[in-house]
Amino acid sequence: MIRRIIFSAVILMALYAVSFAQHKDETTASVPELSNFHDVIYPMWHGAWPEKDVAALKALVPDIEKHLKKISKAKLPGILRDKKQRWNQAVKELQAVVKEYKKAVASKDTQRALDAAEKLHSQYEAMVRITRPVLKQIDQFHQALYPIYHYYMPKYDKPKLKEAVITLQSAMDTLNNAELPERYKELEKAFLAKRSELSKSVEYVVKVVNEIDDEKTVKDAIEEMHTKYQELEKVFSKE
Repeated sequence: MIRRIIFSAVILMALYAVSFAQHKDETTASVPELSNFHDVIYPMWHGAWPEKDVAALKALVPDIEKHLKKISKAKLPGILRDKKQRWNQAVKELQAVVKEYKKAVASKDTQRALDAAEKLHSQYEAMVRITRPVLKQIDQFHQALYPIYHYYMPKYDKPKLKEAVITLQSAMDTLNNAELPERYKELEKAFLAKRSELSKSVEYVVKVVNEIDDEKTVKDAIEEMHTKYQELEKVFSKE
């Protein structure tokens, strides 16, 4: 019996691995073009800016423009599709910030150049926050939710749904045990409330997927759960 249970668990883990591998590029919350921009931001912010080296800030302009061009054309992975509007707005803001940076470092006003560099750094950090979840546990839950909502639910693939909700429940259990970093403590009350609502909706999804063979009921439950997940994310939307 024990061997049979272990064997079944191994099979399930293999199925999960295959599922995530199929959607790996879509479920990785990362924009390489933005990550690569750090190669310029780092020397600007940790070298030229504290040293008030305007010449060094000016010398970075060609690289900044090169990265801006790539970021402007970057495509978000599927898992970040809900953030496309925020991302597009952030790209426009980055373009404006870089334009001001170029003017500032070309001027003879040191303070203006330093302020422009600080604003560029702040805009970069803001864009990183759009793509990077506050908690890794939220990211893990989203990875489990993604194939359910965008692949298995639309096709009403019941076998896949039954497999996937096991991973989903496990991810929810992990998220339920997560603690917010100290810098987000003022959001803890809202976070706990929305997490509780999401957890209840996950339990209901698991129940209907396993016990009810009615497409509308299952899809409605998953839609409601997805809404609860979005509400949890919105707790940090201004961060």
